[in-house]
Amino acid sequence: MANDKKQEKKERKPSALKRDEQSERRRIKNKQFRATVKTAIKSLESSLKDKQAELAKDKLSQVFSLMDKGVKTGVFTKNKANRTKSRLAKHV
Repeated sequence: MANDKKQEKKERKPSALKRDEQSERRRIKNKQFRATVKTAIKSLESSLKDKQAELAKDKLSQVFSLMDKGVKTGVFTKNKANRTKSRLAKHV
C-alpha cells in the first residue's frame, strides 16, 4: 500500500498556471453571484412598480442579505453594498 502511493505521484503544475485556473473559477462564481443580485434587484423594482408593498419589503430584505453575503465573500466592496442598500431602501 505504501508502494502504491509512491507510484501514483502527481505532476506539479507551475504556480502561475494554478493561479490562473483559480482566478478563472473565482471570476465565474463572482459573475454568477452578481447576476443573482441584479435579478433580485430587478424583481424588487418590478414589485415596486406594481405597488405591492408587502412583497417589496420581503424582496428588499432578500437583496440586503445577498449584498451582505457579497461583501463577506469579497464580490462587492462595503461602500457599494451600503450605497445600493440605501438607494433601494429610499425607494421602498
